[in-house]
Amino acid sequence: MAGVMGSLQLEPAQSRPDLLAAPVAKALVDVDQVLVAPIDPGLADTAAFCDAYGVGLDVSANCVVVAGKRDGVTKYAACVILATTRADVNGVIRRHLDVRKCSFAPMDEAVALTGMEYGGITPIGLPADWPILVDARVAATPQVIVGSGVRHSKIAIAGPALGSLPGAQVIEGLAKDV
Repeated sequence: MAGVMGSLQLEPAQSRPDLLAAPVAKALVDVDQVLVAPIDPGLADTAAFCDAYGVGLDVSANCVVVAGKRDGVTKYAACVILATTRADVNGVIRRHLDVRKCSFAPMDEAVALTGMEYGGITPIGLPADWPILVDARVAATPQVIVGSGVRHSKIAIAGPALGSLPGAQVIEGLAKDV
């Protein structure tokens, strides 16, 4: 199984562990039909990537790590949203995590906890106790592009497959239109 998306030449991710962060490669044992393509790491940020590779923002997903606190306990979650939206961190996400305050996790913390590169964090291979909150629009997209855990590649995966990852929950209204 291989494919093309924009100008990306996609190939089975399990055959290219060199294009994946270690926790992602390990987790792919349990995830089928994931494709990967190498990219210029300088173009990993969403807008630059979409422009350079001809991939629409409407099929490009971002995985953001959020942290919330209640009673001195920090809870982490990954939120998967389309690039055309922004995460509702202090509304839907905060309430879902049942925390008093919620924000994007600091970069160094997100990198250390995930074992992935900043700008490449993906919902595949995250710590098992983290919820993966997937916006319903992502889960309804036939195929999306998301990070691979490193900045030098991207993963293509069916939106419904993201919603069925272990620990994933599909949530209506997780993100708002930009």
